[in-house]
Amino acid sequence: MNPGYAGRSELPDNLKALLRPIAMMVPDLALIAEIMLGSEGFQNGKVLGKKLITLYSLMQQQMSKQDHYDYGMRAIKAVLVVAGSVKRVDPEMSEEVILLRAVRDMSLPKLVGPDVPLFN
Repeated sequence: MNPGYAGRSELPDNLKALLRPIAMMVPDLALIAEIMLGSEGFQNGKVLGKKLITLYSLMQQQMSKQDHYDYGMRAIKAVLVVAGSVKRVDPEMSEEVILLRAVRDMSLPKLVGPDVPLFN
């Protein structure tokens, strides 16, 4: 049902005829990130959410195109969950440092060699 996503295929025409088309919207990732950060106990969720989404959009634009790179909601949620767990372990640490560490820990292992200097 999601042909643009890795590993998914197009529906056959006879099955498509049985279904009605629907309109989908692109989710507001900054709002989702803000809410998730707030639920994890971050005080600056609005600012940090916008910065995280901006960072991911820049990474998507500037990094090389690799099949295993994921800049969607799944990757963003994983970063936010890791940031929340770090926040629970050390609540006195700066929220920006926590988020940067989570982004680094979740993104750096996936990057290919030429993209590492650009990420840093």
